[in-house]
Amino acid sequence: QVQLVESGGGLVQAGGSLRLSCAASGRTYSTYAMGWFRQAPGKERDFVAAISRSGGSTGYADSVKGRFTISRDNAKNALYLQMVTLKPEDTAVYYCAAVHAPFRDGNYYTPDASAYGYWGQGTQVTVSA
Repeated sequence: QVQLVESGGGLVQAGGSLRLSCAASGRTYSTYAMGWFRQAPGKERDFVAAISRSGGSTGYADSVKGRFTISRDNAKNALYLQMVTLKPEDTAVYYCAAVHAPFRDGNYYTPDASAYGYWGQGTQVTVSA
């Protein structure tokens, strides 16, 4: 099992930047593909970005492509989401999530929220106009 704790959210003006972090417990972090999702008030949880076990493969939602960068540091059991050129529509609670994939292809990651078995508690990101 893995436990996830997000941090780094806050209030930022449009055009600004934030870096979210997700700390993972356990000694098998490198066997998990990871993802970031977000949920705005009254809306469903949406895929933001995902990364393979090694970090060699990544994927992004069209709405954040070119502005957000997902990365991971397996030595530190950490996941990151660098967000630049933030827009008011990026306002949401951001969640990190893990899918245990020790036997999947090394490039595996998924935008499918239902595949993820572990979730953090979320961190609020608010972008003012």
